[in-house]
Amino acid sequence: MNASWTGAAWWAKGLGIIIGTFILEDATTILAAMAADQGKIDIPLALIALYIGVAVGDLGLYGLGALGGKWPPAQRWLTLPKHDRGRAWFARNVVRTVIISRFIPGARLPLYTACGFFRAPFGRFALSAVGATLIWTSLLFGVSMHIGNWMSAHLASWRWLGIAGFIFTMLFVGRLIARLQTFSD
Repeated sequence: MNASWTGAAWWAKGLGIIIGTFILEDATTILAAMAADQGKIDIPLALIALYIGVAVGDLGLYGLGALGGKWPPAQRWLTLPKHDRGRAWFARNVVRTVIISRFIPGARLPLYTACGFFRAPFGRFALSAVGATLIWTSLLFGVSMHIGNWMSAHLASWRWLGIAGFIFTMLFVGRLIARLQTFSD
């Protein structure tokens, strides 16, 4: 976060955060929190941009799954359970699936697209995704602000190494959890 970020217009900061969530949402949340802690962006702007970016990304994953379920060329590349069985399972479990996958890094892509593919009720999906986003993003933002504050105070010029380590840890733990989890009927 250099001087050009500090002097950028509020809308450019917000747009940068929204776009960042499409690339690496947890890393963007961590960096936005640390920028807010350093006074380089207002906290409400950072949080609103994060909420918008994450929610739009989640709804987009559902849309990609729905497109895959309707587009025959995409269907031949998918190996999923029978439509009727999968559709019934996701219809029954959409809220629980969305909320749990929000808190398990690496689970959102396959489960949110599966919700779209099996046409889980969109309204329940969207409300669950937005609610879980508000909770998860707020928690990660708050923790990241406190850790960033501590790193700035105690690590001085080494804080960027600490930030990189924190982001790497979040990504590594997420990948590890994703590999250990199994999907059962």
